[in-house]
Amino acid sequence: MSGDGHEGGRRDDEVRGARRIPGPRGAVDDLDLETVARPVLPPPGGSAPDEAVPEQGVPEEEAGLADEAEDVAHEPDEPDQPEEPDDPDPAPEPPHAVTPADSAPAALSHQVLKALLGAWALSACSAEETAAVEDHLTACAPCADEALRLRDAVGLLHTDGSLDLDPALRSRVLDGCLGRRPARVPIPEWATAYDAETARLDALLRDIGDSDWHAPVRLQWFEDERAVTRRTTVAGVIGHLMAVDGLLSAALGLDDPLAGTGALGTAEVNAGAEVPLSPTRRTETYWAATYPPATRAVREPWRALTHELIRTASLAGRNVAERSVSYGEFALPLQDALLDRAFECWVHGTDIAEAVDYPYRPPSAAHLHRMIDLAARMLPAALAGRRGAGLAGPPKELVGAGEPGRSVHLEVEGHGGGDWYIALDSPAAVGSPDRAVAQVALDGVEFCQLVAGHISPVEAAAGQEGDREAIRDVLFASASLSRL
Repeated sequence: MSGDGHEGGRRDDEVRGARRIPGPRGAVDDLDLETVARPVLPPPGGSAPDEAVPEQGVPEEEAGLADEAEDVAHEPDEPDQPEEPDDPDPAPEPPHAVTPADSAPAALSHQVLKALLGAWALSACSAEETAAVEDHLTACAPCADEALRLRDAVGLLHTDGSLDLDPALRSRVLDGCLGRRPARVPIPEWATAYDAETARLDALLRDIGDSDWHAPVRLQWFEDERAVTRRTTVAGVIGHLMAVDGLLSAALGLDDPLAGTGALGTAEVNAGAEVPLSPTRRTETYWAATYPPATRAVREPWRALTHELIRTASLAGRNVAERSVSYGEFALPLQDALLDRAFECWVHGTDIAEAVDYPYRPPSAAHLHRMIDLAARMLPAALAGRRGAGLAGPPKELVGAGEPGRSVHLEVEGHGGGDWYIALDSPAAVGSPDRAVAQVALDGVEFCQLVAGHISPVEAAAGQEGDREAIRDVLFASASLSRL
């Protein structure tokens, strides 16, 4: 291999075009360096021979100086005036220097150019390769389509936006899969929100580190006309979700998860009456039994329970949707109880995400709409309960079951929004647009934060019109739906 930089550059370009795996500009990543000798730079005053190797035992620098001295000793005496050589040797070039002859795009094959598309999308090609690829894209439609797809994929690598995927993406992927191969036992439509929200929360939990499971989380709800807070950890939140999910386990004939934690003895579980039904009591029982505090080990039993609930509900058939699930002070049909659990998974998933600084989006519009609808259907009973406790104004009309009565028009805007008419005077009455005495407008996520007790009723409403007392009663009733 000659010491001339042009020859070294030519061979290197040939190898780059045939075997190069794109890397940083000018790099040859897949080149066997042992098979290519480095060009030898000439010593002062002359060019190097093809294989300039200094004599063994003599340092390379000293050998060069000795050769130079010997050449000078054999030269005849010449005048001191320098002479211009007829054809001076060109200055040695680095191995990867680009000469004018090399500046034009290399004539690369279609397969080589196609292999460079990934590096081109990442802006990792050399200038010559970039020119060759872009020239090829103007004439090759398949490669142009592939290049566009790769550039879109590169956009997902940017970290300046949210790292959380669109909540609707999972639904679209599942719909596409089920369109090709229908499920042998499909998940009921009323259980899909719980399935989606437990999967999203589990994805968040997989991404956090061991230390994040001990990060402090502030739980907040509305009780006795004021905000109440409770501090726990990420692991404590998942234990809370598992403890309350046990209410659905009992309704479906499954084992109570509290029994596996040691929070309840076998006799207590078998007796039934000793098992706490209130979500708050169940959570306190679990937290008291798990000391030292729970760690990430709680994720596996919680996720196994969510899978078992969905599987059992799917196999049980249509009649199970109306099976009653007792919460102690109230009861919900199973289809509403699973929707309630989906809502709590989202709310507490947001609490966890804020504690560990992780992006977390609201549910899909369809699932959020169902959650809002459940809260709106529960409001007449909540109003009646507050009225019985002297926390709301007395009814102004006597309305029979199924008859239209006074109502408040609840207008929920934005994501998952809609219109609901909340009966004011009786939980058995029907809210009627013709009998609306007031209107209140809120954003969909804001209404859910009110129902979760994360914002106060005074701060919630964006727009109010009509009977102020009726509006106040509806907003405070919405906040009263929250709990630990």
